[in-house]
Amino acid sequence: MFMGFLGNAYPWVKAAHLIFVIFWMAGLFMLPRFFIYHSASAPGSAEDRAWVERERRLRAIIITPAMILVWLFGLALAFDQDLWGVHWFQAKFATVFLLSGYHGWMIGYGRRMASGYRPASDTALRFMNEAPAIATAIVVILVIVRPF
Repeated sequence: MFMGFLGNAYPWVKAAHLIFVIFWMAGLFMLPRFFIYHSASAPGSAEDRAWVERERRLRAIIITPAMILVWLFGLALAFDQDLWGVHWFQAKFATVFLLSGYHGWMIGYGRRMASGYRPASDTALRFMNEAPAIATAIVVILVIVRPF
């Protein structure tokens, strides 16, 4: 029925990929919101320490494991279907690569906040919250519409 090396496991791998995409995006939507609330706390306070721990748990339990699984399942799907020369896939891959960079930047930002540094304003943090939404819209359009 399915042609690639995944065989009949293909729809299961695709489902797992999408499930972990949802988890990853949910976490990336939450983390900047956490930063907004965290930035209002005084560095070193009990509230600050509580936000540091919440952010650490969100990263360690949801966001980073989900991103790793998205990449593993996504690469398996890409190799299974030999999508490397397909233009819509190349654009999707580039978008996910940039989103992974954003993920890394957000982790670094959280570490700076944990050390007491508050580099961005509430407004900047609110704009940061839009990056995953834009990336999600782009990826969905590329995968469903396949405009090129």
